[in-house]
Amino acid sequence: MKASLAADPSVVRPDPRLEHNLLALSRDLDAATLQYLSGFLAGVAAERARGATGDAVIRTASEASGAFRATVLYASQTGNGRRIAEKLHRQLESQGLAARLVNVADFKPRDIAHEKLLYLVVSTHGDGDPPDDARAFVDYLTGRKAPPLPHLNYAVLALGDSSYPKYCETGRALDQRLAELGAIRLADRADCDVDYQPTAELWTGKALDLARAQLQSPHIAMVSAPPAQQPAADRDSPVVTEVLAASRITARNSDHPVSHLELAAPADRLAYEPGDAVGIWHDNPAPVVDRIAEIIGADPDSQIAIDGKQQSLRGWLTQHREITRLARPFLDAHAERANSTVLNQLRAGSKPEALRSMLRDWQPLDLLEQFPADWTPIDLVKALRPLTPRLYSIASSRDSVGDELHLTVAAVDYARAGQRRLGAASHFLTHRDAHAGATVRAYIEPNPRFRLPADPSRDVIMIGPGTGLAPFRGFLQQRIATSARGRHWLFFGARHRFSDFLYQAEWLEARRNGTLQRLDVAFSRDQVEKVYVQQRIREHGAELARWIDNGAHLYVCGDAQRMAPDVHEALLDVLTRHTGRSHDAAVEYLNELADSRRYARDVY
Repeated sequence: MKASLAADPSVVRPDPRLEHNLLALSRDLDAATLQYLSGFLAGVAAERARGATGDAVIRTASEASGAFRATVLYASQTGNGRRIAEKLHRQLESQGLAARLVNVADFKPRDIAHEKLLYLVVSTHGDGDPPDDARAFVDYLTGRKAPPLPHLNYAVLALGDSSYPKYCETGRALDQRLAELGAIRLADRADCDVDYQPTAELWTGKALDLARAQLQSPHIAMVSAPPAQQPAADRDSPVVTEVLAASRITARNSDHPVSHLELAAPADRLAYEPGDAVGIWHDNPAPVVDRIAEIIGADPDSQIAIDGKQQSLRGWLTQHREITRLARPFLDAHAERANSTVLNQLRAGSKPEALRSMLRDWQPLDLLEQFPADWTPIDLVKALRPLTPRLYSIASSRDSVGDELHLTVAAVDYARAGQRRLGAASHFLTHRDAHAGATVRAYIEPNPRFRLPADPSRDVIMIGPGTGLAPFRGFLQQRIATSARGRHWLFFGARHRFSDFLYQAEWLEARRNGTLQRLDVAFSRDQVEKVYVQQRIREHGAELARWIDNGAHLYVCGDAQRMAPDVHEALLDVLTRHTGRSHDAAVEYLNELADSRRYARDVY
C-alpha cells in the first residue's frame, strides 16, 4: 500500500539534518530509482524488525523493492502508446504495486535479462516498421545476442493502423520472439487499430489484474509523492483555441498549396517545445459527407442511434467517423457487400502491392463509387473507423513568438476518376473560415525524440523537404532566441523555387545575417533532370561528413515512404565515401548516432 510518512503518527520524525542530507543525495536520482530505494529501505526496516542481519537483510529487501516489480516499457511514434503506458503505470502505483515506466529509448536492451514482469506497449510505424526509438531494442531482441528469458512474464499491447497491410507487425514480432526465448506469455497479445481506446482499456485492465497476482510485495511502504499534474490539454480534452492568422505561402499557380497558420497558445494551456507536434481535431469536408449520403441513398439529416448516442447521419460523418482514410476493416466489410472479384482478390492477398496502394491512396468514397454496394446509414456508420486527430509539427518557438504556435499545412486536394478528393484536416484548416477569430480544438503531442541538442555549441543539420521544413523553422527561432553558438545547415527541397520555396524570405534573411550558416536547396521540376535533397547531400558530402564527425546533430523530417529512406541511403554513401568507413561500419555509426539522439527523424 502507499502511505505518506508525514501522515503516519507511528513514524518518528528524524533529525531535520538527516532529511536535508537525504534530499541532497537524491537530487540527481530519477523517479524509478527513488521508488526502488523507498521499497528497499522499507524492506530493510521490516527485515531488521524480524531480527535479520547482514546479507540476509540486503537480499530480502532487494527482492521486496525491485527485483520483482513490473516494468511498463513503451515504444511510441505518435504518443498513443506513451499515453496507454502512463495510464497503466499510474494504475499500478495507485494499487501500491512496485512498478516503473520506461521509454524504450532509455532502456538498455541487455537489461531485459533481469526483468521478471514486463508490459510492452509498442506501436508499428508505417508498413511494419518499429518506432525510431525502438530500433535498437528490436534489433537486439530479434538477433542472436538475445538471451534465454525463462524467468520473464510478459504481455504485449500492439498499436498500428489497419490501413497498412503489416498492421501491428512490430508488436506481433516482439510477442512471438519473447515466447521463442522462453518467456511466459501471461495474456494474449492485443492489437489496437487507430481507434485504440476500447481494446487498450480491456488490455490494461487485464494487465492490472495480472500484476496483482504476480507481484508478491503488496506491503511495501512507499513515500507518496504529489501526483504529476496532467497537461492542460490532451487528446481526450483538447483546448478550443483561436486562429490568429492564416495565409497561403505558396504561389497561386503552385500545384501543392501550403498555408501558414498562427494559433493562440497560452502557456498554461498549450505549452510546447521546438520539435513537438500539435494535435488538431477536425470536421470532415461537407462535400464528401454529402456525396456519401447521396451514394447510399440516405437523407443526411436522418437520425442514427449508436451505443446510446443519437445524432444525424451528417453529424456522424462530419465529426465522428473517418471518411477520407481507407481502413482495412471497411475494405473487408464493403467487399462482402459488393461481391466484387477485384476486391475479393485483394482481400485474399493475391495482389499485395495493389492492396497496399489502395489502402494508401484510396478513400472510402472511392470504394463506394467504383464498387457499388447496399449500405444502410447505421451499418455504414458502424463500419467506418472512428475519427482521429491529425498531428502537425509545430513551426515556431515560444521564446520567439510568445503565446502562439505556428503550423505549416499542405492542402490535400486532388482528382481520382474525375472526382475531387479532399484531405480532411488540411481542408478543415485551409479551406474553411480560417481567418482571425475562427477556432480549432487542439492539444500538444510532446516529441521528446526530436529535440535540439542540450549543448548550445553543437552544430545542427536539418533535412526537411516540403512541409518537413516546419519544425526546423522552430528550431532556428529557438537557437536564435537563446543565443546558441552552434552552426546551422538546412537542406530543403520542393518542386519549384518560384512557387514552392516555403518561408523563403526568412531563410534568406537568416543566411544573410549569419544565423543560418548553410542553405542547400533542390527544386526538382526547375530543370529537365529532377534533383532532390539526397543529391545535394551527396554533392556536399565531404563537408557534411566533417560536421557529423565533429559532433553535429542530424535531423530529418517529412515523408517516410520515399524521402526518409532515400536520405538515409545518401547519408550512408557520404559516410562511406568521405570517412573511410565500410558500409556496415557506416550503418553501425548512424545507429549509434540515433541511440545517442544525434540522429533524429520525425517522419510520417
